Order: sequence, then C-alpha cells, then structure tokens
Amino acid sequence: MSILKRAKYFALGTTMSALVAPFAWAAEYEFKLHHFLSPKAPAHAQMLEPWAQQIMDASDGRIKIEIFPSMTLGGKPPQLPRQVRDGVVDIAWIVNAYAAGQFPRTEVFELPGVHQGSSAAVNKAMRKMYEEGELSKDFKGVVPLFQHVHGGQALHMATDEVRSPDDLAGKKIRIPSRTGAWVIESLGANPVKTSVGEIPVALSKKVIDGAMIPFEIIPPLKIHEQTKYQIEGPNGKRLGTTSFSVIMNEDRWNSLPADIQQIFLDHSGLEWHAEVGEIWDGAEAFGIGIATKSGNEHVQLSEAEWAEFEAAVAPVVDRWIAEMDEKGIDGQALYDQAVKLVNENMATN
Repeated sequence: MSILKRAKYFALGTTMSALVAPFAWAAEYEFKLHHFLSPKAPAHAQMLEPWAQQIMDASDGRIKIEIFPSMTLGGKPPQLPRQVRDGVVDIAWIVNAYAAGQFPRTEVFELPGVHQGSSAAVNKAMRKMYEEGELSKDFKGVVPLFQHVHGGQALHMATDEVRSPDDLAGKKIRIPSRTGAWVIESLGANPVKTSVGEIPVALSKKVIDGAMIPFEIIPPLKIHEQTKYQIEGPNGKRLGTTSFSVIMNEDRWNSLPADIQQIFLDHSGLEWHAEVGEIWDGAEAFGIGIATKSGNEHVQLSEAEWAEFEAAVAPVVDRWIAEMDEKGIDGQALYDQAVKLVNENMATN
C-alpha cells in the first residue's frame, strides 16, 4: 500500500485488522498492550495494529498481543508508564510528555530546531541515541521497543495569518506540552492548555485564536472548519514536536527467551522507525490536502521569515539546557547530538 494511501487511512482512522478476535491456538507468550486512544484512532489502526500483527505472524502462533485501547484497563494516560513498570500491563504506547519529568533526556527531541521536516529522520535519531546509552537512562524498569515523533507542531489560526512573531503577539494558542508553552511564550503569545479533543470547541468559542498541532489531526477533528490558515516553516520545519514510546515491562522482557526477544527486535528496528515516520508524514500531506481543498491557506514561511521564528525561540533551547544542567544532565551535549543525528539522517533519507 502506498504511503499516501496509508496516510489517508491513518487520518480517517480506518481499522486495518481486529487483533482482539479469538485465536484458534493457545499462544506461549501473551501480552497486553494498553493505550489511551480509541480503536478507530489513527495510531491504533496504522501503527500499533500492524506492528503487533507483524510480530504475531513472525512468531508462528507463539506470541499473542491483545490491544486494549481507550484506557479500558483503567487509569489515566499519564499513569501508563507506571502501569508498565508495576506489571499491571505488559506493553503501553505512551506520550512521554504526559509523564511529567520521567523522560527528561528524551524531551530533547521535542525542542525547536530538532525536527527538520522528516519524522523518519527524528525517529532514527531517537533509536540511535537510545542504543548509544544516553536515552536509556530515562527508561528505568521498562524497555522501549520503539520510539517516534509526529509530524511536528504547525500553527493553525482561526482568522489571522501569521508570518512573523509579531503577528502572534497577545494571541491565545493551544499548546501540547511544557516546552510548547515555552515556545508560545517566546513568540509573545499566551499558552492555553487543552486536550486535543477540546480544540475544535475552543476554537469555535474563541477560547483560543489558534493551536499548535500537526496537520494529520485536521481530518478527524475537522480543524479546517474552524481555521483559515495552516502555517509551517520552509520544507516542513516545525516549532518542535511530540515524542512517544512503546514500552515493555523490563522484568517481562528479561523473562523472554532470546528467540522471542529477537522477533520483537526484528520488527522494531531502524527500518520500522523509518516506516513509522513515513506513515505520520504521509498523514501530514493528506491532512493539509483536506484543509486546502476546503479553501484554507497553507502558509509556508520563507527562509527569512523562518529565521525570525528561530531567533525568537532560541531561548527555549537555552532554558531547557539550563534545566537539564541543574539535574546533572549535559543538556547541551544531548541537543547537539540530537540535531547532528537528525541532520545526518536527513541527508541519507
């Protein structure tokens, strides 16, 4: 299936397969995978289901992965990492930023200046830095099977075109994370915290003037009906992104025989990280296509215009580095390495 076609299904939340159907055999190794979105959500249908199915198929019936969406096993999304650490579930898909302070090093990938327009490049950089050891310090009690980002934070404005930081002065902008709040503050706007699902109502009631979200979210939330402008930097550059992880309980992982571990590794390596990035970026293209077809304007800033944004948000990186230094973490080294690896991957993709 082509990336664009997969992206269409991704954006519409089309379910590819039903993993919860009864199996005709008793698997040797059964796993519960818990996450916070609905079974029709894009990430469930286009990423988690195919990944789990590939692993089950490769195991010849020895592995069964049952996916529990919508927090059906209880708790709230920020509690997912603890559920895995405590062994309540075997595997979970998490938003790293929801678990405040638990993944400080991994947060480097959410900073402005890291995502340069290719989610695949960022995903591969995340994997490399984990394998080299620095990011692994964030994952106590769990094993990250794979990590990824989405297409990055674009600006979606209800009525106002934005081409410079001055155009955002005093505007109320929905933010995705604490670093997103720092970005909006540095641009002279006022950060407003809402869940993704609340964005359409917040826009319609003028609680916010715009939102920082990727383009892939446009179709399912019909963001194009509440906005006129979708704005990003040149060549897909964005004002940061959001990072995610699929994690397994460490004790459960260590209890698995080497051949079963290898099946997970074979389907969670660099190739899969790149494919996940392509799926999400393909969904970006589909999302912005929906917006422009409805009459919205897709604003792609020039290099000169983008330079103004980069200068304005530079203190966000300095602020993060200083905070990491206070925790005894070399923030500058992390940032430099993340940027270096992303740029290398951009050059070879």
